[in-house]
Amino acid sequence: MLAVVIVVAALYFARKVFVPLALALLFSFLLGPLVIHLRRWHFGRLHSVLVVVVLSFSLVGAIGALMFFQTADVIRKLPQYQENIHKKLLSFHIGQEGKFSRINRTIAEFQKDITPPPGIQPQQPQPAGTQKPVPVEIKGGTLSPVEVIQKIMGSLLGIAINAFVVVFFVIFMLMEREDMRDRLIRMIGTGKLNTTTQLLDDAGQRVSRYLRVQLMVNATYGILAGIGLYFIGIPNALLWGLLAGIFRYIPYAGIWVAVTMPFALGLAVDPGWTKPLLTIGLFGALELTVANLLEPWLYGTSTGITPLAVLFAAVFWTWLWGPVGLLLSTPLTVCLVTMGRYIPALSFINILLGDEPVLSPPARFYQRLLAMDQEEAAEISEQYLKEKSLAELYDDMVIPALTLAEADRQRGALDDLKHRQIVQTVRFLVDDLADYSQEVKERFESEHACGSALPADHHGAETVINAFPVLCVPARNEADEIAATMLSQLLDERGIPVKVVPASAFISEKADLIKNEKANVVCISAVAPSRSLHARHLLKRLATDLPESRIIVGLWNEKQDAQEIRRRFPAVSPDNIVTSLKLAVERILPLATTSAGPGYSSQIPNRTICLIELCLQCRIPLNPLKLFDCGM
Repeated sequence: MLAVVIVVAALYFARKVFVPLALALLFSFLLGPLVIHLRRWHFGRLHSVLVVVVLSFSLVGAIGALMFFQTADVIRKLPQYQENIHKKLLSFHIGQEGKFSRINRTIAEFQKDITPPPGIQPQQPQPAGTQKPVPVEIKGGTLSPVEVIQKIMGSLLGIAINAFVVVFFVIFMLMEREDMRDRLIRMIGTGKLNTTTQLLDDAGQRVSRYLRVQLMVNATYGILAGIGLYFIGIPNALLWGLLAGIFRYIPYAGIWVAVTMPFALGLAVDPGWTKPLLTIGLFGALELTVANLLEPWLYGTSTGITPLAVLFAAVFWTWLWGPVGLLLSTPLTVCLVTMGRYIPALSFINILLGDEPVLSPPARFYQRLLAMDQEEAAEISEQYLKEKSLAELYDDMVIPALTLAEADRQRGALDDLKHRQIVQTVRFLVDDLADYSQEVKERFESEHACGSALPADHHGAETVINAFPVLCVPARNEADEIAATMLSQLLDERGIPVKVVPASAFISEKADLIKNEKANVVCISAVAPSRSLHARHLLKRLATDLPESRIIVGLWNEKQDAQEIRRRFPAVSPDNIVTSLKLAVERILPLATTSAGPGYSSQIPNRTICLIELCLQCRIPLNPLKLFDCGM
C-alpha cells in the first residue's frame, strides 16, 4: 500500500515530466505500425520515423489551425444572433413580468416573512482609548493590454514547448524502439524473458489496436456529424464535426459536451425550434449506432477492461493530470491491466479492472447458492446453457458446485442445515431443466424422424427392438441422487428408459429393485469427494447379487489419478469407470441398445456405433428406437 501511495504521489508532483512522456508514448503506440510498414518497404529507420512524424503532426497542426479560424468566425458572427437569443429568452418568460421573476419575488417575500427583524442590541461600553477597527479592502486594478498579451503569450509558449518536447520524445521512442524494449527486459530480469516478452507484446498490441480503432471510429463520427449539421443548417458545421470527433475521446461525458455547442448555436440562429431538435436527434442517432453497432464490432476484446474500469480510470487520471489525464485514461489503464496479467504483484489491478471473469462458473454458481439467491443461480445456468449443452452445464458447473458444498461441509465451514438448503436448491434447478431436456427430445423427434426418408419395405419389417432400461443408483445421499437425475435426463434425451433409485433406500432394497426391473445396465452415482468407499461397497453387493448386469461406476468430478481409481475398483472394467456425465452417456448408450429378430445379430452393428458416436460428437440427441426403425 505504501508503494502505491509513493507512486501516485510521484505521478502527481512530477506531472510536468510524466505528462509529455505519456503523450509521447501514446503517439509512439499509434505511429509505430506505420513506421514498421515503411521499413518493410525498404525505407531506412530514420527516414521512416521522420516521414511518419512530420506527416502526422502536420495533420494535427492543420486541424488545429482550421479549428482556430472556424472558432474566430463563430465569435465574429455572434452579434448577428443576438436578436434570436433575445426572442428565445422572452419565449421562456424571463422578462420583468415573466414566470421566473414572479417565482423569485414570491420566494423573497416568503423569506422576509419567516425571518424575524433584527433586534436592537444594547451598546456595550467601550473601554477608554479603544476604537473599533475599520475594515480595509484592497482591490487589484484591471490588467493592462500589455499584461493580457503577456499572459496569453506565456500560455501559448508553454503549450508550444510541451508540444516540441512530445515530438522529440516520439521521434526518439520510434528510433530506439528495440533498444528500449531490450533495456526494459533487462531491468525486469532475463530469467523472466518469456513473461516479459508476452507482457510487452500484449500491451503493445492492445493499446495500438485500441488507438487505431478509436481514431477510425471518432473520425467517422466527426465526419458524419459535420455532414449532418451542414444539412441541418448549423453554421460552421466543420468546426462542430471536428470537435465532436475530438470530444469522443473523453469517456461517457465527451459526447454531451460536443452536442451542447451546436445545440446552443442552433438556438441562436433559428427563430424556431427545428434546428436545435434536429441537432439533438442527429447526435442521438449517431451515438446509438456507433456505441451499439460499430464499436462492439470493431473493438471486440481490444481493451480488456470493464466499462466501470473506464469510468474509474477517467476520474482517477483526471484528478491526477487534469484534462490530459482524461484523454490518456483508457490507454494507461489498459497498460496497467496488462501488466497485472503477467506480474503477480500487480494482479490485483487485473482483478479489479480487467474484463476477464474472476470466478470460475462453478464457483460463481456455488456463491449464488450460498447466498440463497435461487433466481440468479437459475439465470447463470440458463446463460451458460445458451452456449453449452446440458451435459456440459451439469459436468462443468452443477456437479462441481455440489462438490464444493460437500467439501465445505466436511471441513466444518458449512453446517448441515445450509448444506441441505443448497442441495434442495440444486434439485429444484435440475427439475426445472427437465422441461428443457424434454423440449430437446421432442424437437429432435419432430425434425429428425428418419422413417420418412427410407424405402417402404423398412416400415413393415417385423423386427423387435429392445432398449433395456437403465437404473441409476445413488451411492449414499441426496447429492448422489441429484447427479443420477441429471444422468437420467441426458439418457432420456436419447430415448433410453431410465429409472432413478431413491437415495434413502437400503442397499438390499436397491438390489431387489434392480432384480425386479430386470435392468441391463446399472450406473452407480457418486459425487466427489469421499464417495468412493460407499460406491465400492455398493458395487461389491451388486456384483454379487446381479452378475449378469452391466455396471457403470460414475465418480462425478473425481480428480484422482486414473490408475488409482482403477486400483480401488478392481471388480469393474476400467472402461466402465467414468468421471463425467458426458462420458457416462457415451458408455451407456451402446450397452443399453440391442436388437432381436430374424436376420439380426444380438450385437450392435459397427455402422450403428459409428452413427451413435457421430451424433454424440455433434451434440445431436439420438433415439435408438428411431435408429433401429430406420434399418440401421
